[in-house]
Amino acid sequence: MSTTSIQPRKNRKARYNAPQHKRHKMLAVHLSQELMAKYDLRSFPIKKGDTVKVVRGSSKGLSGKIVEVNLKKLKVAVEGATIQKSDGKHVQKWIDPSNLILTRLDLSDPWRKQVVESYMEEST
Repeated sequence: MSTTSIQPRKNRKARYNAPQHKRHKMLAVHLSQELMAKYDLRSFPIKKGDTVKVVRGSSKGLSGKIVEVNLKKLKVAVEGATIQKSDGKHVQKWIDPSNLILTRLDLSDPWRKQVVESYMEEST
């Protein structure tokens, strides 16, 4: 066993025990082609209110707003993505951010808008 290789167990441990500010960055989502060209960004941390498109999984093709972001599970809930339980109830389906593409950013937060604009200024 090579000591230079990164052990999968260490990656998982780091992920599960990560502090909240690092978990937020783990929930970054790739931007759509249009947003990538507009903001000159590849990915950005997701937030409640952003509009996304599901590109993998059973909900593939679904577009909707982010209803909830769960930092503990490192998953997000998208509007319209539900599962029917055995008792007939519909509950939110938790989706991994790697299976999403960001189609519209919610820039109502002034701090977030400033971060996006600073990235745009750096690229020019």
